[in-house]
Amino acid sequence: MLDILVDFFNQTGFSAMTIQQFIMLIISGGLLYLAIAKGYEPYLLIPIAFGMMLANIPQAYMMEEGGLLYYLYKGVELGIYPPLIFLGVGAATDFGPLISNPKSLLLGAAAQFGIFFPFLGALLLGFNVLEASSIGIIGGADGPTALYLTSQLAPHLLGPIAVAAYSYMALVPVIQPPIIRALTSKDERTIKMTQLREVSKKEKILFPIVVTVVVSLIVPSATPLVGMLMFGNLVKEVGIVPHLVDVSKNAIMYTVTIFLGLTVGATASGEAFLNPQTLLIIGLGLVAFAFGTASGVIVAKIMNKFLKVPLNPMIGAAGVSAVPMAARVVQVEGQKEDPSNFLLMHAMGPNVAGVIGSALAAGLLLSFFG
Repeated sequence: MLDILVDFFNQTGFSAMTIQQFIMLIISGGLLYLAIAKGYEPYLLIPIAFGMMLANIPQAYMMEEGGLLYYLYKGVELGIYPPLIFLGVGAATDFGPLISNPKSLLLGAAAQFGIFFPFLGALLLGFNVLEASSIGIIGGADGPTALYLTSQLAPHLLGPIAVAAYSYMALVPVIQPPIIRALTSKDERTIKMTQLREVSKKEKILFPIVVTVVVSLIVPSATPLVGMLMFGNLVKEVGIVPHLVDVSKNAIMYTVTIFLGLTVGATASGEAFLNPQTLLIIGLGLVAFAFGTASGVIVAKIMNKFLKVPLNPMIGAAGVSAVPMAARVVQVEGQKEDPSNFLLMHAMGPNVAGVIGSALAAGLLLSFFG
């Protein structure tokens, strides 16, 4: 009888658990708490945290060949899931604010400095150029783009980069406000912006077509991300294929989010995650995100020196491509200073520009070093 009990115990996860796995289970529990109790991007963090939990249960073999997550992970490994996420984002996003105010493109471009400064920092800290590219892209605050580029350049870093990228996306409401307030005065934060002009249906239909052709011709390696983003937006704007729109922004988007989150979280095994290199990547990711936010605000302040009608510089913080979280942060910060100030639609312009900008930056890095 004792032998049977011993054999049974040896087959349980308790007998094989390492201290690293135990720590990762605690971390996954902390992420679940943030998602469920605090509401920090639950659609992202719940699958990621649960995937992390599954991967760190001893003897479950979820990420080994034959395991469920091993096969689902092929969608990340082959670069399939991120473009499908972009399809859903395009189908759910109104590009009208960007078309109405093309100056937003400059703010979206400015926020991409958050990619290139940490890229240089990673090189100085001893990472190779492929790893540095994958670390730098965290600054775009775009999880699918970070995963897409990392899967192509440095797949061995997918775990820490994915956790960093999605964690910082989820923590946008915590990270961005102090940076915004530090770089702006009260007078700047209370600037009211004029109502955006109405964008015609023809403009909205032509925009995704033109952007796809132009961007893809300039940076062909960005086509999978930009092309799917613009295709999703096109089916939304033509107004004659509502079922395609609904499936793209709901069924496909959320199904892929589940698969992506579970498998990305599952790459964060104790052995791969708990080491100095991972902690350095997470630290660089935070620097990248902060630089992206700050760059957008600073460039908006510089633009105001040349504009007759000033921008509220806070909208520059929305140049990172965390859609629509960053735009919501700007709206909240604006209303803290003046409850009658509505900046959401103005902030959506840089926010959408940031999505395009981060995809373009990823394409450039892939072209240069892929």
